[in-house]
Amino acid sequence: MPNSRQPGLTGFALTYPSRTLIEPHSHEAHQLIHAISGTMWMSTKDQLWVLPVGRALWIPAQTEHEIRCNGAVKMRTAYLSPAYADLPVHLQVLSVSPLFREVLVRLAEGAEQGLQGPLALVLLHEIRQADTEALLLPLPADKRIAILATSLRSNPESQKTIVDWAKELGFSERNLIRRIRKETGMTFRELRRQTRVIIAIEKLAEGQSVTNAALDVGFETPSAFISAFKSVTGQTPKGFASGI
Repeated sequence: MPNSRQPGLTGFALTYPSRTLIEPHSHEAHQLIHAISGTMWMSTKDQLWVLPVGRALWIPAQTEHEIRCNGAVKMRTAYLSPAYADLPVHLQVLSVSPLFREVLVRLAEGAEQGLQGPLALVLLHEIRQADTEALLLPLPADKRIAILATSLRSNPESQKTIVDWAKELGFSERNLIRRIRKETGMTFRELRRQTRVIIAIEKLAEGQSVTNAALDVGFETPSAFISAFKSVTGQTPKGFASGI
Protein backbone atom coordinates (compact mmCIF):
# COMPACT_ATOMS: atom_id res chain seq x y z
CA MET A 1 0.00 0.00 0.00
CA PRO A 2 1.22 3.58 -0.65
CA ASN A 3 2.69 5.58 2.23
CA SER A 4 0.00 7.99 3.47
CA ARG A 5 2.58 10.78 3.83
CA GLN A 6 4.11 10.50 0.36
CA PRO A 7 2.37 10.48 -3.03
CA GLY A 8 2.23 6.96 -4.36
CA LEU A 9 0.02 4.52 -6.27
CA THR A 10 -0.17 0.73 -6.31
CA GLY A 11 -2.31 -1.32 -8.70
CA PHE A 12 -3.65 -4.87 -8.53
CA ALA A 13 -5.47 -7.21 -10.92
CA LEU A 14 -7.82 -9.48 -8.95
CA THR A 15 -10.40 -12.13 -9.86
CA TYR A 16 -13.31 -13.18 -7.63
CA PRO A 17 -15.80 -16.04 -8.13
CA SER A 18 -19.51 -15.26 -8.33
CA ARG A 19 -21.15 -14.44 -4.99
CA THR A 20 -17.85 -13.63 -3.30
CA LEU A 21 -18.40 -11.48 -0.21
CA ILE A 22 -15.53 -9.25 0.89
CA GLU A 23 -16.24 -8.55 4.55
CA PRO A 24 -16.38 -4.99 5.96
CA HIS A 25 -12.96 -3.37 5.97
CA SER A 26 -11.19 -0.07 5.32
CA HIS A 27 -7.84 1.10 3.94
CA GLU A 28 -5.35 3.77 4.89
CA ALA A 29 -5.14 4.65 1.19
CA HIS A 30 -7.85 5.80 -1.19
CA GLN A 31 -9.11 2.99 -3.41
CA LEU A 32 -10.32 3.09 -7.00
CA ILE A 33 -12.22 -0.03 -8.15
CA HIS A 34 -13.11 -0.95 -11.72
CA ALA A 35 -14.44 -4.26 -13.07
CA ILE A 36 -13.67 -5.39 -16.59
CA SER A 37 -16.29 -8.13 -16.11
CA GLY A 38 -19.03 -8.76 -13.57
CA THR A 39 -21.05 -6.44 -11.34
CA MET A 40 -20.26 -5.46 -7.76
CA TRP A 41 -22.44 -4.16 -4.94
CA MET A 42 -20.66 -2.07 -2.33
CA SER A 43 -22.23 -1.05 0.97
CA THR A 44 -21.30 1.32 3.74
CA LYS A 45 -23.21 1.91 6.96
CA ASP A 46 -25.89 3.98 5.25
CA GLN A 47 -25.56 3.55 1.48
CA LEU A 48 -25.59 0.80 -1.13
CA TRP A 49 -23.83 1.29 -4.47
CA VAL A 50 -23.98 -0.73 -7.68
CA LEU A 51 -20.86 -0.84 -9.83
CA PRO A 52 -21.44 -2.24 -13.34
CA VAL A 53 -18.73 -2.76 -15.92
CA GLY A 54 -17.65 0.54 -17.43
CA ARG A 55 -17.70 2.60 -14.23
CA ALA A 56 -15.27 3.07 -11.36
CA LEU A 57 -15.94 3.37 -7.65
CA TRP A 58 -13.93 5.88 -5.65
CA ILE A 59 -13.58 4.93 -1.97
CA PRO A 60 -11.87 7.55 0.23
CA ALA A 61 -9.31 6.41 2.78
CA GLN A 62 -10.68 5.09 6.09
CA THR A 63 -14.16 4.41 4.63
CA GLU A 64 -15.44 1.08 5.94
CA HIS A 65 -17.12 -0.87 3.15
CA GLU A 66 -18.26 -4.34 2.10
CA ILE A 67 -18.26 -5.74 -1.44
CA ARG A 68 -20.46 -8.45 -2.96
CA CYS A 69 -19.70 -9.86 -6.41
CA ASN A 70 -22.55 -10.71 -8.74
CA GLY A 71 -21.13 -13.04 -11.32
CA ALA A 72 -17.44 -13.70 -11.70
CA VAL A 73 -15.65 -10.37 -11.29
CA LYS A 74 -12.35 -9.34 -12.81
CA MET A 75 -11.38 -6.33 -10.72
CA ARG A 76 -8.76 -3.77 -11.60
CA THR A 77 -8.00 -1.60 -8.60
CA ALA A 78 -5.56 1.09 -7.53
CA TYR A 79 -4.63 2.35 -4.07
CA LEU A 80 -3.64 6.02 -3.93
CA SER A 81 -1.89 7.77 -1.10
CA PRO A 82 -3.93 10.42 0.76
CA ALA A 83 -0.90 12.66 0.21
CA TYR A 84 -2.25 13.40 -3.27
CA ALA A 85 -4.19 16.69 -3.29
CA ASP A 86 -7.56 17.60 -4.81
CA LEU A 87 -9.07 14.13 -4.87
CA PRO A 88 -12.74 13.39 -4.05
CA VAL A 89 -13.61 13.38 -0.36
CA HIS A 90 -16.85 11.37 -0.73
CA LEU A 91 -17.54 7.88 -2.00
CA GLN A 92 -18.86 8.05 -5.58
CA VAL A 93 -19.24 6.21 -8.86
CA LEU A 94 -17.22 7.79 -11.65
CA SER A 95 -17.78 7.66 -15.39
CA VAL A 96 -14.80 6.04 -17.08
CA SER A 97 -13.46 7.38 -20.36
CA PRO A 98 -11.50 5.04 -22.66
CA LEU A 99 -8.28 6.75 -21.52
CA PHE A 100 -9.25 6.41 -17.84
CA ARG A 101 -9.93 2.69 -18.32
CA GLU A 102 -6.76 1.89 -20.23
CA VAL A 103 -4.51 3.73 -17.78
CA LEU A 104 -6.09 2.08 -14.74
CA VAL A 105 -5.94 -1.38 -16.32
CA ARG A 106 -2.31 -0.86 -17.35
CA LEU A 107 -1.32 0.22 -13.83
CA ALA A 108 -3.27 -2.63 -12.22
CA GLU A 109 -1.80 -5.26 -14.51
CA GLY A 110 1.77 -4.08 -14.03
CA ALA A 111 3.07 -1.17 -16.05
CA GLU A 112 6.78 -0.96 -16.72
CA GLN A 113 8.66 0.90 -14.00
CA GLY A 114 9.38 3.88 -16.22
CA LEU A 115 5.72 4.29 -17.13
CA GLN A 116 4.23 4.16 -13.64
CA GLY A 117 4.87 7.82 -12.82
CA PRO A 118 3.45 9.29 -16.05
CA LEU A 119 0.47 6.91 -16.00
CA ALA A 120 -0.27 7.84 -12.40
CA LEU A 121 -0.40 11.52 -13.36
CA VAL A 122 -2.86 10.75 -16.16
CA LEU A 123 -5.00 8.66 -13.81
CA LEU A 124 -5.12 11.47 -11.27
CA HIS A 125 -6.24 13.88 -13.98
CA GLU A 126 -8.98 11.48 -15.12
CA ILE A 127 -10.26 11.00 -11.57
CA ARG A 128 -10.48 14.75 -11.00
CA GLN A 129 -12.25 15.35 -14.31
CA ALA A 130 -14.63 12.40 -14.27
CA ASP A 131 -18.38 12.85 -14.06
CA THR A 132 -20.18 11.23 -11.14
CA GLU A 133 -23.17 8.91 -11.44
CA ALA A 134 -25.98 8.49 -8.89
CA LEU A 135 -25.86 4.69 -8.72
CA LEU A 136 -26.73 4.40 -5.04
CA LEU A 137 -29.52 3.57 -2.67
CA PRO A 138 -29.98 4.65 0.96
CA LEU A 139 -29.78 2.10 3.78
CA PRO A 140 -32.21 3.49 6.38
CA ALA A 141 -31.34 3.27 10.07
CA ASP A 142 -34.99 3.02 11.13
CA LYS A 143 -35.83 -0.71 11.24
CA ARG A 144 -39.30 -0.38 9.73
CA ILE A 145 -38.14 1.83 6.89
CA ALA A 146 -35.24 -0.58 6.36
CA ILE A 147 -37.79 -3.39 5.91
CA LEU A 148 -39.53 -1.32 3.24
CA ALA A 149 -36.27 -0.49 1.46
CA THR A 150 -35.09 -4.11 1.53
CA SER A 151 -38.42 -5.27 0.11
CA LEU A 152 -38.20 -2.75 -2.71
CA ARG A 153 -34.77 -4.16 -3.63
CA SER A 154 -35.87 -7.80 -3.34
CA ASN A 155 -39.20 -7.33 -5.10
CA PRO A 156 -38.86 -4.25 -7.32
CA GLU A 157 -41.85 -5.38 -9.41
CA SER A 158 -44.20 -5.10 -6.41
CA GLN A 159 -47.09 -2.66 -6.87
CA LYS A 160 -47.73 -2.14 -3.14
CA THR A 161 -48.75 1.44 -2.46
CA ILE A 162 -47.79 3.81 0.33
CA VAL A 163 -51.18 3.02 1.88
CA ASP A 164 -50.38 -0.71 1.83
CA TRP A 165 -47.01 -0.10 3.44
CA ALA A 166 -48.47 2.16 6.13
CA LYS A 167 -50.86 -0.61 7.18
CA GLU A 168 -48.14 -3.26 7.11
CA LEU A 169 -45.58 -1.25 9.09
CA GLY A 170 -47.99 0.30 11.59
CA PHE A 171 -47.76 3.93 10.48
CA SER A 172 -50.37 6.42 9.49
CA GLU A 173 -49.90 7.31 5.85
CA ARG A 174 -48.79 10.83 6.74
CA ASN A 175 -46.25 9.65 9.31
CA LEU A 176 -44.83 7.06 6.92
CA ILE A 177 -44.39 9.69 4.23
CA ARG A 178 -42.48 11.86 6.71
CA ARG A 179 -40.34 9.00 8.00
CA ILE A 180 -39.33 7.83 4.53
CA ARG A 181 -38.31 11.38 3.64
CA LYS A 182 -36.31 11.72 6.88
CA GLU A 183 -34.54 8.38 6.48
CA THR A 184 -33.81 8.46 2.74
CA GLY A 185 -34.11 12.06 1.57
CA MET A 186 -36.70 10.85 -0.95
CA THR A 187 -40.43 10.41 -1.29
CA PHE A 188 -41.77 6.85 -1.48
CA ARG A 189 -42.28 7.24 -5.22
CA GLU A 190 -38.72 8.52 -5.71
CA LEU A 191 -37.25 5.72 -3.60
CA ARG A 192 -39.14 3.07 -5.55
CA ARG A 193 -38.12 4.61 -8.88
CA GLN A 194 -34.47 4.85 -7.84
CA THR A 195 -34.50 1.25 -6.59
CA ARG A 196 -36.10 -0.08 -9.76
CA VAL A 197 -33.61 1.72 -11.97
CA ILE A 198 -30.61 0.54 -9.92
CA ILE A 199 -31.81 -3.08 -10.05
CA ALA A 200 -32.47 -2.69 -13.79
CA ILE A 201 -28.88 -1.52 -14.30
CA GLU A 202 -27.67 -4.84 -12.94
CA LYS A 203 -30.02 -6.67 -15.33
CA LEU A 204 -28.79 -4.62 -18.28
CA ALA A 205 -25.22 -5.45 -17.28
CA GLU A 206 -26.18 -9.13 -17.39
CA GLY A 207 -27.29 -8.70 -21.00
CA GLN A 208 -31.07 -8.38 -20.60
CA SER A 209 -32.95 -6.31 -23.14
CA VAL A 210 -34.40 -2.94 -22.18
CA THR A 211 -37.93 -4.31 -22.43
CA ASN A 212 -37.26 -7.36 -20.25
CA ALA A 213 -35.40 -5.31 -17.64
CA ALA A 214 -38.23 -2.78 -17.56
CA LEU A 215 -40.91 -5.42 -17.00
CA ASP A 216 -38.83 -7.36 -14.48
CA VAL A 217 -38.51 -4.37 -12.17
CA GLY A 218 -42.16 -3.35 -12.32
CA PHE A 219 -42.54 -0.77 -15.08
CA GLU A 220 -45.71 -1.24 -17.11
CA THR A 221 -44.16 -0.06 -20.38
CA PRO A 222 -40.64 0.38 -21.78
CA SER A 223 -41.39 4.08 -22.34
CA ALA A 224 -42.16 4.59 -18.64
CA PHE A 225 -38.90 2.80 -17.81
CA ILE A 226 -36.88 4.94 -20.21
CA SER A 227 -38.34 8.12 -18.70
CA ALA A 228 -37.54 6.99 -15.14
CA PHE A 229 -34.08 5.81 -16.18
CA LYS A 230 -33.26 9.21 -17.68
CA SER A 231 -34.52 10.96 -14.54
CA VAL A 232 -32.13 8.91 -12.36
CA THR A 233 -29.05 8.58 -14.58
CA GLY A 234 -29.39 11.36 -17.15
CA GLN A 235 -29.10 8.76 -19.92
CA THR A 236 -31.35 6.35 -21.78
CA PRO A 237 -30.97 2.66 -20.90
CA LYS A 238 -29.35 1.96 -24.27
CA GLY A 239 -26.98 4.89 -23.86
CA PHE A 240 -26.02 3.70 -20.38
CA ALA A 241 -25.61 0.09 -21.50
CA SER A 242 -23.31 1.14 -24.33
CA GLY A 243 -20.72 2.01 -21.68
CA ILE A 244 -21.01 -1.42 -20.05
